[in-house]
Amino acid sequence: MRVLDMEQDIALGEIYTDVNILENLTAKQRLGLEDLHCLFNSKLADFERLGWGKAQKRVSGLEAVQGHRKLMIWGKPGAGKTTFLKYIAMECLAERLGTDCFPIFLSLKEFAEKPGKPELLHYINHKFVDAGVKAEIIEKLLNHGKALILLDGLDEVLEKDSHRVISQIQQLADHLHYGKNQFLITCRIAAKEYLFQDFREVEVADFDQEQIEVFVTKWFQSKNPVKAEKFIEKLADNEPIQELASSPLLLTLLCLVFGELTNFPQNRAELYEEGVDILLKRWDGKRGIERDQLYKNLSAKRKEDLLSLIALETFRQGNYFFKQKVAETYIAQFIENLPDAKSDPEALRLDSEDVLWSIEANHGLLVTRAKGIYSFSHLTFQEYFATRKLTLNPTTETLRELVSHLTEKRWREVILLAVEMLEDATELIQLMKQAVDQLLAEDERLQEYLQWLKAKADSLEEEYTAKDIEQITERFSFLAYIKSNQPKIRHLYLYLEFQLDLGLDYLDLHLYLEFSLCLYLDLDLFLLLSLSLDQKFTNLLNKIPPSQILLKEELQSLFAERPDPQNKEPFKQWQKENGKAWAEQLRQIMITHRNIGHDWQFNWQQKDLLEQYHTANILLMECLGREAVIDRGVRAEIENTLFLPISN
Repeated sequence: MRVLDMEQDIALGEIYTDVNILENLTAKQRLGLEDLHCLFNSKLADFERLGWGKAQKRVSGLEAVQGHRKLMIWGKPGAGKTTFLKYIAMECLAERLGTDCFPIFLSLKEFAEKPGKPELLHYINHKFVDAGVKAEIIEKLLNHGKALILLDGLDEVLEKDSHRVISQIQQLADHLHYGKNQFLITCRIAAKEYLFQDFREVEVADFDQEQIEVFVTKWFQSKNPVKAEKFIEKLADNEPIQELASSPLLLTLLCLVFGELTNFPQNRAELYEEGVDILLKRWDGKRGIERDQLYKNLSAKRKEDLLSLIALETFRQGNYFFKQKVAETYIAQFIENLPDAKSDPEALRLDSEDVLWSIEANHGLLVTRAKGIYSFSHLTFQEYFATRKLTLNPTTETLRELVSHLTEKRWREVILLAVEMLEDATELIQLMKQAVDQLLAEDERLQEYLQWLKAKADSLEEEYTAKDIEQITERFSFLAYIKSNQPKIRHLYLYLEFQLDLGLDYLDLHLYLEFSLCLYLDLDLFLLLSLSLDQKFTNLLNKIPPSQILLKEELQSLFAERPDPQNKEPFKQWQKENGKAWAEQLRQIMITHRNIGHDWQFNWQQKDLLEQYHTANILLMECLGREAVIDRGVRAEIENTLFLPISN
């Protein structure tokens, strides 16, 4: 087999990954919008990426084949339907299906287009006779129910041939003798309401994490097994790309790209654009498949424009799932101005319904999630198309709309994509910086806090080596741009200090001080909070420079007061009676000698503002690290004023 831009064929057995099946079709589930949002935990206050299929019961594809004599197998574009049928044929030939059978694999597109329009039974006979198999052998197999008839791609049959092909399949399946054979039919989801009597309908499930890892390991095993490990590691750090990997077709694209770069592209928008291009044009085009199209003058670009409209309008409202009527309304608004659009409202409604069906069946970018409810196939594509709409002809107003969502988690990917997709992201970056600074501008106490952060960062700038900085930037990937520009290091300290001081609000005071002590005495910077301070204490003390001998002595004296934590009961009793006072002593020592551990006594509103400020600054830093066109002077100015108070 060879797909997309593969340079050579690859044996099916070398790449095949077991398929999972959903026994309940998603399109026939009776779930409401609220049910779906609850099911996927995508509430705005606790935004997570969609994990469609994780909550649905799956069975092995092989198990489904072994358990049913007649199967109608639905699947999204690129879900691996054809590959699955070919694998079943190979398993049958290898006598691993548990039954004595002979596979007959047919492309329904080829059958439908065969000159003379032969009957299906005659077509089967002729194919095998042409291959050197005697007709009586085929007849015997069919009469005794020994054939496994694999009918691939019902959705690829054009409308003019559809009725004849369906009728031929049903006649063969209903035949007194031939009906004893096993039948498997594949078809794209939403292609048509095909109903075959006595066939069990199932659906190919998206890849789960285990399947993704198996596929990737097999893909790279002959060329570079180490790349498979790196791929899986990088994928785990990027949820939007990981989401695309649930599609075997898009996972193949990711493997091809990663094989060239040993990483995912820095410009994610270009990667998503290529994925969209595959689904809109290349997947059918490479295989020479022509489908019925309602609007033949609805070019790929027009389809992208339509999807962008739907994406932005639904995303603005926080609707990751939307009713069919909502989608059709947006489609009607879009197509009513096309040259061949109908003016009659009812005709326009019916055309909108057909366009929606066409997008789902032909491209799979919109999919049915329950009866009458749709979503984009991947949240990543909804974000991409929404961003495309906002950045295609950007105005200051649209850029301000993006910035207004700076602290909202669900808009994070859209903003990052916007920076990449804009021809010039300078104005957006400037507006973001203004909005970030404005968050704390009116609060004097918070401005004092930023002044303290700056002073502390300035005092630390000479305390760490280049190696320490590299360790930090490796850990915080979005700070990677700091590595090559030492003046930017101050902002790294500001960031770390900021995280630490926020920790005072959310961690036990003792735990917070423990972490603070580790950070400022141990050059390792990454001690886990769960480590016991006692286990590291000697090591920490040894690293205190001679210039701070008083700090060392005070800490030794203070820690000598504590009983051995290994004696749990006495230690618990001591902690109950003296722990608070002891922690306060430690805090005062750290304030005196390290200028950390201050209790700023922020109210809840200030804490919330600090959280927003923190989130927005990190997003701004990530934007600066993306592949984007930003004026050099503006970039430098922003980099030099990150996390700083207004006065600076």
